[in-house]
Amino acid sequence: MLLSMTGYGRAHGSYGDKTITVELRTLNSKMTDIKLRFPGEYKEKEVEIRKMISDHAERGKIDFVLEVQNADGAAPVSLNIALFKGYYRELTKLAQELNMDTGEIMQTILRIPNVVASASGELDEAEWAVIADTINRTLQALHVFRKQEGKALEADLRLRVANIMLLLTEITPFEQERFTRMRERLLNNLEEGLGKENVDMNRYEQEILHYLEKMDITEEKVRLEQHCKYFLEQIENKQQSAGRTLNFISQEMGREINTLGAKAYDSDMQKLVVQMKDELEKIKEQLANVL
Repeated sequence: MLLSMTGYGRAHGSYGDKTITVELRTLNSKMTDIKLRFPGEYKEKEVEIRKMISDHAERGKIDFVLEVQNADGAAPVSLNIALFKGYYRELTKLAQELNMDTGEIMQTILRIPNVVASASGELDEAEWAVIADTINRTLQALHVFRKQEGKALEADLRLRVANIMLLLTEITPFEQERFTRMRERLLNNLEEGLGKENVDMNRYEQEILHYLEKMDITEEKVRLEQHCKYFLEQIENKQQSAGRTLNFISQEMGREINTLGAKAYDSDMQKLVVQMKDELEKIKEQLANVL
C-alpha cells in the first residue's frame, strides 16, 4: 500500500464554550520535520502532541495548527492587572513630570509584552481529552487523504515499470543482429589490414569470443526483470508503506539499465535504453513523494 507524503487533515471539537480546530498539512521530505502552532496554555502537552503526530504521520514536513476559540469567536486571553497597574502608575507619573499628554497611555500599555496574554493556568484534563480526540481524528483524515493520493502514485508507478519491462523485451531482436554485424566488421577490418590470405582464423575466433563476452547482456536483462517484479511486489505490500524500499530497488534498476547501455554497441538498443532511463527518472520523481 502506497501513501503520499503530501496530505491534509482537519477536524473540529468542542469543550464547554470553546471551539477546537486542528489542521495538519504535510509535504514530502526525507526527514521528519514537525512545526507546531498552538496557544501557550497547552505548552505542557507539546511532547505528547509531537509523539502523536510522529507515530501516525511518519516522515515528511508537517505543519500542525491548534486553534481554540470562545463562543464569541475570540481566543481566550487574560490581562495581567498587576503589571498593567504598575506600567500605568509609572508612565502617568513620567508623563506628568514631562508635561506630556496621557491620552494614549492605555493603548501603549496594552501593546507591552506580557500585559495581555493567552489565558493561563492548569490545563483541564477533560479539555485535553477533547483536544487529543480532535488531533486523532485529524490524523485519520490525513491518512485517508494520503491513501487517496497514494493510489494515483501507484497507478503511475505501475505504468512506468510496465513500460520498462516492455522496452526490455524489445531489445531482444537487436541482440543477434549486432553480433552478426560485429563479426562481419571485425573480419573486414582484419582482411583489409592483413590481407584475406593472412588472417589467422583461430585468432579471429578468439577475438570474437572476447567481444561476445563484453557484449553479452543476459545477466543484466534477467536482473532488471527481477528488480521490476520485486518493485511491483513491494507496491502490493499491505502491511507498510514501502517508499524507502522502492527507492533502493529503483537504484538497482538504474545500475542494470546503465550497464545495458554500456554493453549495447548498437544505436537501436541505445534508443531503447534511453527510453528506459526516461521512465526510471519519472519513477524516481514520483517516489520522492511516497511515504
